[in-house]
Amino acid sequence: MAPHFLPLAFAVCFAGLAYVLLWTVRDALTHYDQAYVTDTARQYEDLFLFIPPARLNAVARITALAVFLLFFAITADLGAAAGWLRGLLIGGVMGVAVLFAPGGLLRILRRRRLERFNEQLVEGLQTMSNALRAGYSITQAIESVVKEGRTPIAQEFGMFLQQLRVGVKLADALDQLDKRVGSEDLTLMLLAIETARQSGGNLTEVFDKIAVTIRERLRIKGRVASLTAQGRLQGIVVGTMPFLLLLVLWLLDPVMMQNFYTSPIGLAALGVVILLDLMGFLLIRRIIRIRI
Repeated sequence: MAPHFLPLAFAVCFAGLAYVLLWTVRDALTHYDQAYVTDTARQYEDLFLFIPPARLNAVARITALAVFLLFFAITADLGAAAGWLRGLLIGGVMGVAVLFAPGGLLRILRRRRLERFNEQLVEGLQTMSNALRAGYSITQAIESVVKEGRTPIAQEFGMFLQQLRVGVKLADALDQLDKRVGSEDLTLMLLAIETARQSGGNLTEVFDKIAVTIRERLRIKGRVASLTAQGRLQGIVVGTMPFLLLLVLWLLDPVMMQNFYTSPIGLAALGVVILLDLMGFLLIRRIIRIRI
């Protein structure tokens, strides 16, 4: 009985372990979905993009799975272990890239929106300074910026005024505006408003000085961007050159390059090349990123 009992015991243990692992993965995915939906919903609302995050997450997962299966079917060879490994590697990389694409797109949209906001804030400060000189209050001065209708500054200031109308305290509305936008230049303006509200001061002169500071910062940032353009180009070249060279060699002599796709050593070499290439690209990007 003992020899027949051992396979059964092994099968039961394996099934129990698989059940525990699947339950753990399911629980982790549930918590991840909840955190992803909450965080992504807040970020999309900050950008005034009202897209259901749960639906976007589901579409991203289905698309990533479809891309994985597509590249696996194209690149895999089911008759060899190296073919399976090649298909899983290439399909997995492409699937993960598609899965995290919405997050990357969101970061790009936030960065571009912040750049436009900072550029519009200079003119907005001038408009508010002129309105204060004409005898307007600070809320009326902000309304004059909203009436110009330039996004995103009109949207953000309009949300601020809407909060004041529904009874939110001025200090709380200013704090929420600062957290929602995340601009250092806006933080300077809001600190000036809060200081003038508590201790007094000439806001018109303060706004003029902040406008000059922001304009100078934008000028320096543009200068730095022009000086580091060569470094950014080098990062792009470093990141794409190995893959372009691999494609050219494969087109010139596919038989010679076949070992890279059909042998474990070749696949390992490709993995090392991808890792080192990514490290070099990130290192160059970190060197040329200068905070102003």
